[in-house]
Amino acid sequence: MSVIKIRAIEYGRLRSPDLDVQEKFLSDFGFVRSARTKTALYMRGTGSSHHLHVSELGPAGFIGFAYSVEDPESLERIARVPGATPIEEIDEPGGGRRVRLREPNGYQIEIVHGIEKLPELPVERYPQPESDPVVKPPKGSRFKFGPSRVRRVAHGVISTPDVPATVRWWREMLGVIPSDEFYHGSYDTLVGSFNRVDAGDEPVDHHVVYITRNQTAGLQHLSFEVEDVEDIFIGKEHLERVGAYEHMRGIGRHFFASQIYDYWLDPWGRMHEHWTSSERYTAASRANRIIFGEAFIAKYGEHAPERFIKHVTP
Repeated sequence: MSVIKIRAIEYGRLRSPDLDVQEKFLSDFGFVRSARTKTALYMRGTGSSHHLHVSELGPAGFIGFAYSVEDPESLERIARVPGATPIEEIDEPGGGRRVRLREPNGYQIEIVHGIEKLPELPVERYPQPESDPVVKPPKGSRFKFGPSRVRRVAHGVISTPDVPATVRWWREMLGVIPSDEFYHGSYDTLVGSFNRVDAGDEPVDHHVVYITRNQTAGLQHLSFEVEDVEDIFIGKEHLERVGAYEHMRGIGRHFFASQIYDYWLDPWGRMHEHWTSSERYTAASRANRIIFGEAFIAKYGEHAPERFIKHVTP
């Protein structure tokens, strides 16, 4: 029995030495500014979340993840865990309440409740022609060119030298459950674990956190859902035209979870993913155990290059 059950990932928290440069990248990636102070930048998507991405001013690095819970009682339970903070009012744009604690690698985990919701943003498309032209586009297509339209944060990936201990903490504290797990050589050596939220009979994403082995602990990437496949292609073309950022991998479709992806590095090397079309699971869906070697297969597109597999932001 876990201490709490998280409902969703709310945002990732990074540290950046130049908020203007960070905002330019995030805008090109498909975010919209929600708020900005002298010391932090808060970026949102088209969905109702107040923000999906927080950048604090300071030396470049990874601070941690935030997860939401459905009831204030969950905050009370997690606040009793040794090392957790008392429940505190969030003194940042969007408000709400939270408890902060540290996962086994030392990164901050925020358990949040009651953050302000915002009206969803319209997604602009070219008008659909009323007449029947010679070539009529499929209904619902014809996004305007420019950045992708980030909608929500999908998951975070953390690297660690000790996968079993990190996985155990996430499950015992936050109530996540396994989807796919990878082993090296035999089932005695766990090297990667996809975990989803437990929402009972409600279908959820294949994973809210992936924990992968690396000699250096830190952020492997943050993933954000966009409108659809076309939006991923449009976003990639826009980032290529800007020409200021490093492309890491994609476009392709993962074998596990089946989502379509495209990965980019921000100006300080933190990896951000455009994501769409993932498989959905309930709590009753089967967990799979796989011998390492299949873990980074792509159904379509290039298999994961070595620099992708080993990438980490401390």
